[in-house]
Amino acid sequence: MLESWRWFGPEDPVTLSHARQAGALGVVTALHHIYDGRAWTPDDVAERMAIVKKAGMVWSVCESIPVTSAVKLRNASWRRYVDAWKISLANLGKGGVPVVCYNFMPVVDWTRTELRYLTEAGGLALRFDMIDFIAYDVFVLKRHAAETNYPAAAVEAAQKRLATMSDEQIASLERNIIAGLPGGEGIHTRETIRSEIAAFSDISSDDMRGNLTEFLKEIVPVAAENNVRLAIHPDDPPFSLFGLPRVVSTPSDIEAILRAVDEEANGITLCAGSYGSRPDNDVVEMAKRFAARIHFTHLRNVSKEPDGSFIESEHLAGDVNMVSLISVLRAEERRRLAAGRADSVIPMRPDHGHLLIDDQQKKVNPGYSCIGRLKGLAELRGVIAAVDQLTGNTL
Repeated sequence: MLESWRWFGPEDPVTLSHARQAGALGVVTALHHIYDGRAWTPDDVAERMAIVKKAGMVWSVCESIPVTSAVKLRNASWRRYVDAWKISLANLGKGGVPVVCYNFMPVVDWTRTELRYLTEAGGLALRFDMIDFIAYDVFVLKRHAAETNYPAAAVEAAQKRLATMSDEQIASLERNIIAGLPGGEGIHTRETIRSEIAAFSDISSDDMRGNLTEFLKEIVPVAAENNVRLAIHPDDPPFSLFGLPRVVSTPSDIEAILRAVDEEANGITLCAGSYGSRPDNDVVEMAKRFAARIHFTHLRNVSKEPDGSFIESEHLAGDVNMVSLISVLRAEERRRLAAGRADSVIPMRPDHGHLLIDDQQKKVNPGYSCIGRLKGLAELRGVIAAVDQLTGNTL
């Protein structure tokens, strides 16, 4: 696997030098300063590529080209934004970027309710608390009929939880949910998120899936023509938020996506933490089933709770069997190598990490501190080496 590291550009407090010292060779980045649906020019791509090469690294994955709400809604502006997306995709391919990750989550991107959850060891983790989320949705945002989307007992628990929270705690919860996490495609206020949710009020899951299919029909041929592998990222978390349809959450969702445009260029990002947040997803079995179309992988872990809450655990300590998952991925790399596939090395990043040691006093992007990811990458590297030695199959 190509050990890679997410980097948010020149403004990222964790530098490419830090990433290289952590052992990464690949850089996962995007043009985050052009995130309004405009096409990325060849010069834009070349400028970022030059920065990555100067650091002695390779731009292994673009994560992500933003997909605007207009595309997800397939509204009157759809064609303009799809055409711009295709131009960006082509320019990335021509500029030497082999993989493009993207998502199709409506209104909100990846979502957490707490960004500094204290672990037993003293590190700070990201957490999604279902009761806190319901409290915000039903009693703070006051989304119309929101209570009908949750079990009555959970709504009652949320009301009690909210009663114990200070104004400062409620404001912090709101910021965490709607103000946008790193790499997300939107920053909302209470008013704008209400408006965005309303725009999707008549969109069913079938509608959303159809809109994604039409998007795929447009972009997959462009990807194939420009030697780019598309890797759709799962919904995070992989279930409905704010009553909105999410269609990249389960094995059946993946099957529908791959079947919609059955080309090798149309593939997935296997995000172990995202898919692993849903109890009925067996991430290792999903990796086996869709191995041939895994173009990118995020190796992080989660510990789930019965009410739908979860915490981002240490990379080797959560509910996903990381050793088994890596074994599947290494077997797929060997299969591709034997078949002569050009993409026999799958780019991997450790995804998030706990906030550790003196990083706790630094300004960092939530989930993307240096030490936590360095630790995670080192642990994953150790698993890869052990799997290779025990199977007698080095690559």
